[in-house]
Amino acid sequence: MKVVALVGQPNSGKSTIFNQIAGYKSIISNFPGTTVEFITSEVKMEESFMIVDLPGSYSLSSTDEAESETRKFLMQGNADVVVNVVDASSLMRSLNLTIELIEFGIPLVLCLNMMDEARRKGIEINVDCLSKELGVPVIPTVATRGEGIKKLFEFALRVAEERKTPERILNYSKDVEKIVKKAEELVKEVFPDNFIVSRRFLAIKALEGDEEIHELIKDKRRLEELRREIEESHGKPSDVVVASERHSLALHLFSKCVKVERGSKKDFRERIDEILTHKYLGFLVAGLVLYLLFFSVFSIGGIMEERLMEFFETFSYEILRNFPEESSEYVLLNGLLLGISGGIAIVLPYLIPFLLFLAILEDVGYIPRVAFLLDGAFHKMGLHGGAIIPLVLGYGCSVPAVMATRTIGSRSERIVVTALSVMIPCSARTVVILGLVGHFIGLYAALLVYFLNLAVIVVAGFFMSKTVYGDIFGLIMEIPPLRVPSFKNVLLKTWLRAREFVVIAFPILIAGSAFLSLIEFYRLDGYVNLLFAPLTSLLGLPSNVGMTLIFGILRKELTLIMLTQIMGTYDLSSVLSNAQIMSFAIFTTFYIPCLATIGVMMREIGKKYTLYTILMTFSIATVLGALARILLSFNFH
Repeated sequence: MKVVALVGQPNSGKSTIFNQIAGYKSIISNFPGTTVEFITSEVKMEESFMIVDLPGSYSLSSTDEAESETRKFLMQGNADVVVNVVDASSLMRSLNLTIELIEFGIPLVLCLNMMDEARRKGIEINVDCLSKELGVPVIPTVATRGEGIKKLFEFALRVAEERKTPERILNYSKDVEKIVKKAEELVKEVFPDNFIVSRRFLAIKALEGDEEIHELIKDKRRLEELRREIEESHGKPSDVVVASERHSLALHLFSKCVKVERGSKKDFRERIDEILTHKYLGFLVAGLVLYLLFFSVFSIGGIMEERLMEFFETFSYEILRNFPEESSEYVLLNGLLLGISGGIAIVLPYLIPFLLFLAILEDVGYIPRVAFLLDGAFHKMGLHGGAIIPLVLGYGCSVPAVMATRTIGSRSERIVVTALSVMIPCSARTVVILGLVGHFIGLYAALLVYFLNLAVIVVAGFFMSKTVYGDIFGLIMEIPPLRVPSFKNVLLKTWLRAREFVVIAFPILIAGSAFLSLIEFYRLDGYVNLLFAPLTSLLGLPSNVGMTLIFGILRKELTLIMLTQIMGTYDLSSVLSNAQIMSFAIFTTFYIPCLATIGVMMREIGKKYTLYTILMTFSIATVLGALARILLSFNFH
C-alpha cells in the first residue's frame, strides 16, 4: 500500500487536506503548531493508500522536536511520495522548505493551498512556470472548500507509482556548490548508493552543522575545513550561508513565476487586526472576548442543566419507585442513573458550548493575536508569546497542550510551559468551575476562580523560569490572516474533543457511580474517607468528600458528579456552604493532573519533572483551597 506523507509549514492547511480526504480525524486550527504527532489513515480512491499528516515544520533540521519527527519519518523511507503543502498567500517564505525537500531527493508533489487567500492579496502564481522551475508537479487547491484535492492525490499516487524524484537540481552560487560537491565525497564514504536520502541533502546538512549527520561523517577534520572555507569566504556562519542560498533561490523562483498587485486600500480584516493587536485596545478586546466566552457558556449551560435535571429527576423516580429503597438493586440502579444523568445533565451542558466557542476562536485566528499581545508579559517570566499555544490548548485538554510544547525549542522552556499548561482549567475543570461555583454562587465568583488561576500561573511561571536552569530562546511565530470559520470544521472539531468524554469518561463515570453506591451500601467508604481526612479537614470539607478526589485523578469532571452522589443531592448549596464550594472548586482546579496527562508528561519531560509538577500543583491546590476556606468563611454564610 502506497504511503503519502503531508509535509508543510505550520498553518499551511495540511490537517485540512488530511481531513478532506481521510475523514475528520485531526484537529484543525487557525494557528501554528496544532499537529505535534503524525496522524495516519487509510484512504480508498481508485486504489487504497495510507495518508500521513506530519508535524508542521519550517525546515528539515534536527534541532526542533516537531521537525525532527518529520525528518526521522522521511529518512526511514516510510513515505512513497511527499505532498509538500504550502500557503500560496505566503509562497516566498514557504519555498525554503520546498527547496529542502527537492534536495532530499524523494518523490514530491507541491500543493499550492489557500489559493483563494493568495488571490485576495493580489498574488497571481504561474503554476506551469513554478512546476518547470522546480521540476515537480504543482497542484493548486483550496482545501477548506475541497477544490483540487482529488486531483492532488491522483498526481501524488502517479508520482509514487513511477518513483519519480524531482527532475532538477537547484544549484547554489558557484563557490558554495564547489564546496557542496566536496562534502558529497565525505558523505559517500558513509552512506550507500541506494540510501533513501540524496547525498546532496546529507552534504548540505553536514555543512550546516547538523549534529546527527556530523556524527556519522568519518573525516570530521575535512568537514570542518570545508565549513571554515564557506565561513571565511562569506564572513558568516556556514548554516547562515546555506540558509541565505536557499532564500536567494526562493526569491528567484518567486520573482520569475509570481506577480503581485497591491491595492492602495486596506482590507477590512487588516483594519480589524489593527484593533486586535493594539497595545491598549487589544487587551480591552481580549478581556471582552473572554468575558463573553464564559458568560455564554455559563448562560447556555445553566439553562440546559436546569431543564435536563428536571427530566432526569422525573425519569429516575419513575424507574426507582418499583424497587425497595433498602435493596442492593435499588442502590445499584440509583448509582447508574446518577452517573448517566450527571454526565448528560451536568457535564455536557457546559462542555459542549465551551468547546464550540473555543473552536470558533481558534479558526478565526484570534489565538496568535493574543500571543502577540502577551509576548511582553511572557518575556518577563522567561517565556515568549508562542507559549500561549500550549496554554490555550490547555483550556480544551491538558494532553494535547503538553504535546504542543514540542514546538518550543528550549527544553528548559518546555518544562516550564508543561507545568503551567497542566494548571490551566481544561474543559473538564471548566465543568466543575461553572457547574459548581457558577451555578450555585454566580458567574462572577466563577470568573474569580479563573482570575486567581491566571495570577497563580504568572507567579509560578516567574518562579520556575528562575529555578529551571538552561537557556530560554525566543520564537518567531507567524500570525495567520483572520478567517471566517468553517461551520463544518467547528462542529467536527467540537465533536472530536467532546468524543473523549463520551467514549472514555462517560463509561467510567457510570461505572464509578455504581461502584460508589455499592461501597456506600456496604459501608466501606469510611476507610477511604479516613485516609483523606487530614486533607478534607484542612479544606473545611465534609469527611465523606475524600472519596470524590480519587475519581478526579481519572477525570476532573468526575469529582463534580461524585460530589452530588456523595452528598445525596444535586442541590449542593443546601448541604455545602459557599466557602466550601469555593474551596472544593479551587482545589480541584489546581491539584494533580489526570492520569492521561501524567502519562504524556512522563514521555515529554521525564519522570523527574513530572513528579516535580505533581508535587507543585498539589501543594498550590492545598494552600489555595485552605486559604479560600478561611478567608471566605468570614464573608459567605
